[in-house]
Amino acid sequence: MIIPAIDILNNKIVRLYQGNYDLVQYYNYNVYDLIEKYLFYGINMVHIVDLNSARNPFEKKNQVFYNILSYFKNKIQIAGGIRSEKDIEYFLLNGAKRVVIGSAIFNKKNKIKNWIKYYGSEYIVIALDINIINNVNNVFINGWKENTNICLEDILKKLSYLGIKYILCTDISRDGTLLGPNFKLYRNLINSFPNFYFQSSGGISSVNDIIQLKKIGIHDIIIGKSLLEKKFNIMEAIKCWQKESSLASM
Repeated sequence: MIIPAIDILNNKIVRLYQGNYDLVQYYNYNVYDLIEKYLFYGINMVHIVDLNSARNPFEKKNQVFYNILSYFKNKIQIAGGIRSEKDIEYFLLNGAKRVVIGSAIFNKKNKIKNWIKYYGSEYIVIALDINIINNVNNVFINGWKENTNICLEDILKKLSYLGIKYILCTDISRDGTLLGPNFKLYRNLINSFPNFYFQSSGGISSVNDIIQLKKIGIHDIIIGKSLLEKKFNIMEAIKCWQKESSLASM
């Protein structure tokens, strides 16, 4: 599935370069109009990120996202600063289709299994964001500022017993760069952990990237900057995905 991404910082649509808050680019789009456009052309879900909360979970702007969720019920995958059951419940009760949990898995690992069991694996996505250091996929948390010094693959092995279905994996070095996805990373993850449904994020620059990710076996592709900067349009992305899906089923 193609999932357009909209990152919001201080109530404005932005993109960060490699997750750096000092390298922010603002876009003059109205968030409601943009979501409406994506849904009109057949998108089933939009990925919305609260960058204020991602950087500081105490800096929540719930009213902004409450309004978005109310207007687009069951169409939003919400991310950013979701660290507790209270956060999960708030967003799901107010219309989110899925909530994305990242940093919380490190200090509330024992609760993740209960959250999955209670809310259901369809409603929770685990985000694992990596930077490759000395050929190791190091997972970063807290708005991509803190290196856990834990290998991505080690975390996935532990998570595989918790009933999790969706894993959103971002190569931070590719995010917001339009340099292309880390195909090697996703190929290795899909081969090593076939029970997860992986969402790719970071670096998409052309419809050819979509083709290659689909061939690898990615379940969902999150696309942000390339749509905002009109490298291709949403209809081209959907058409490309559908074509590859048809070929794969033959």
